[in-house]
Amino acid sequence: MTNPEVALFMLSLFIVLVLLGFPVAFTLLAMGVGFGYYAYYQAGSIETVADAFSNNIFYLLNQNTYSVMENDTLVAIPLFLFMGDVVERANIVNKLFYSLQMAARNLPGSMAIAALITCAVFSTASGIVGAVVTLMGLLAFPAMAKARYEKSFAAGVICAGGTLGILIPPSIMLIVYAAIAELSPLRLYAAAVFPGFILAGSYILYVIVRVFLNPSMAPKPREEDVPPRRVVYWQLLTSFVPLTALIMLVLGSILGGLATPAEAAAMGALGGLVLAALYRSLSWEMLKQSVYLTAKATAMVCWLFVGSWTFASVFSYLGGHEIIEQFFLGLDLAPWQFLILVQIIIFVLGWPLEWSEILIIFVPIFLPMLPTFGVNPYFFAMLVALNLQTSFLTPPMAMSAYYLKGVLGKAIELMQIFKGLMPYLGIVIAVMVLMYQFPDIALWLPDALFGKYIP
Repeated sequence: MTNPEVALFMLSLFIVLVLLGFPVAFTLLAMGVGFGYYAYYQAGSIETVADAFSNNIFYLLNQNTYSVMENDTLVAIPLFLFMGDVVERANIVNKLFYSLQMAARNLPGSMAIAALITCAVFSTASGIVGAVVTLMGLLAFPAMAKARYEKSFAAGVICAGGTLGILIPPSIMLIVYAAIAELSPLRLYAAAVFPGFILAGSYILYVIVRVFLNPSMAPKPREEDVPPRRVVYWQLLTSFVPLTALIMLVLGSILGGLATPAEAAAMGALGGLVLAALYRSLSWEMLKQSVYLTAKATAMVCWLFVGSWTFASVFSYLGGHEIIEQFFLGLDLAPWQFLILVQIIIFVLGWPLEWSEILIIFVPIFLPMLPTFGVNPYFFAMLVALNLQTSFLTPPMAMSAYYLKGVLGKAIELMQIFKGLMPYLGIVIAVMVLMYQFPDIALWLPDALFGKYIP
């Protein structure tokens, strides 16, 4: 049944319900089944109670559930989540932050630089923005406040650094994108390496320049607070090296073609357990909590996929994708105009919605148009991945700010956090412009590793 007006109403109603606070996964599922029952309804076909459940929407829901459960790409998600949770509970991150700030003590804003590097390293192991921002808020913010750092500056560093994990491989967001767009997760990981590290490097460069111009916002550590150099080196050796080696081993095995993301994630989960044992943090209680939280997060991701695929199938069946595609094609846009318009839409959607909602619901609307405009899907994926950073940094619904506010309470005002976020929002946009001007930032490495992409 083609009824694009109903499809657009369905999409609008979903946005309203999400803004009202309804759970995304179950809202998608309920709306997919509700509107799907209408879309597949056949007049005069219901004569008994059993006939009421013979509607094709139930078959579609069953098939989508089965497809999610047998998707090999998604197996990597619980394994990466487990690795990150084990690493967090092994108390490696606090040692890493302390050693990095001592090693960078001669640089302007050494604590902020250490916080950004720690966020980048830990977020690649965790992949969950909320976990990284929360942990670093408890660990780094009090240390920076004690060192007389400006509160908004410190808050901005933590919030921006915490979002890096959804871009820098091994990223859970890229696994989700690969499943949605039916792209190779290996090529996506390779495409994200340079953009991710350029963004992290830009954050660090901004901190150095900002503190150099205004040293009072981030005073240098006092000499009496600096331990002997041999202690610093030992802390680096025992914290930074093992965790970084584990992440590089996981990422290297993926990019080198030695393991699939799921196999590499399994190796990372095992490596996390080994690190926890070496740090004498491994216990039955810790293992039980990690398994529980991993299962909880994985279940929600799976239901999010089931709901989104059901929603998207019904939306497309009603003619929603077609009317939106016709609208864009009717504008007679050049490829660069199409890319800019889509990125503006995703940027605006980042104000009220999180990355998962944007990625699962709205990005698939634009994917079928890429061949028409001659856009490389991996290049488009990297533009979207960078843009999704803004969904955590854009007020009034900047979730990283609320995560930080949630753990700091009255220690900082929400407006102070928003103030600290603004420069990093500008940096993300600047890196997007840079990558648009030089697409090889994203495309060179996957082409070098896996050959030239042929549509």
